[in-house]
Amino acid sequence: MKKHNFYAGPSILPEFTKEKTAEAALNFAGTGLSVMEVSHRSKEFVAVMDEAVALVKELLKVPEGYSVLFLQGGASTQFLMAPYNLMDKKAAYLNTGAWSKKAIKEAKFFGEVVEVASSADTIYNYIPKGYEVPADVSYFHYTSNNTIYGTQVPTPDVDVPLVADMSSDIFSRPIDVSKYDLIYAGAQKNLGPSGATLVIVKDAALGKVERPIPTMLDYTTHIKAESMFNTPSTLPVFACLQTLIWLKENGGVEAMEQKNIEKAKVLYDEIDRNKLFQCTVLAKEDRSLMNVTFVMTPEYAELEKEFLEFATAKGMLGIKGHRSVGGFRASIYNAMPVESIQALVDAMQEFEKMK
Repeated sequence: MKKHNFYAGPSILPEFTKEKTAEAALNFAGTGLSVMEVSHRSKEFVAVMDEAVALVKELLKVPEGYSVLFLQGGASTQFLMAPYNLMDKKAAYLNTGAWSKKAIKEAKFFGEVVEVASSADTIYNYIPKGYEVPADVSYFHYTSNNTIYGTQVPTPDVDVPLVADMSSDIFSRPIDVSKYDLIYAGAQKNLGPSGATLVIVKDAALGKVERPIPTMLDYTTHIKAESMFNTPSTLPVFACLQTLIWLKENGGVEAMEQKNIEKAKVLYDEIDRNKLFQCTVLAKEDRSLMNVTFVMTPEYAELEKEFLEFATAKGMLGIKGHRSVGGFRASIYNAMPVESIQALVDAMQEFEKMK
């Protein structure tokens, strides 16, 4: 039976990425060695890093004056590095979920944090609007996609520098990088396996804070060393490169956005139609194209466990919702084929007929 991978992260990867990475795990670039056992400073791996950086710049149309880095520590380390490097005395944050809340916690070590708005009052099931960002902050930080709660944020229209955690929707849609001082993303949702973290930072934004910054937490350290200050995650970076190649060959982020809109519509339409289910995000404009969160309607709430078992038996893996929300979550990243989404829809329809 075919398995359908709806896990939120680590998550589904393109078959191309898995096949090429599996090959390199045994024989990398004709060396007869695994990509896991060659020097990160060998000409073969330096070529991997250089091509990955170049493709990030090409696919996202990164302008001059920005550096692209492949680091470690996930977005959680970036919660710390961002304010360490960029916050002078004050920064503004939008609180739309668990990850933005954690970013706010870390930022408070470095200065005043202005929480301009929050959707915590209703378990983060909407994106706040109509908030004001103070003009005297170093930057405004937001989480572009909220994996746990199924919401997604369009690029805010503000007059201060932007910092964004794009871990779960990077490369899913075009973005204007020139509006940002910093974009960061853990790879394990839409780019590659866990272990690599993508950072795109505006060079001119650095060097402005007076505080001393530890070597490993200073972006300039990694810019000067071209992501090679310490040993990078060679296998994850290689896998990220394969995904970037796959993205380019499949029309880039513009084509991905259209496919993602079409894929998400298939599932959201069924949730809205089916008497057994309801979306946790009521405002359609706030719904994520990457993580679809839904629950049983109140009159059928007792069927939650039964449907989870039913869907799992039909090959749907990873659809159990986060414990803070309950219900179900279907993560439908770039690599998710529409056939898997249709399989989930078919299961929902079959279960409805049984009830």
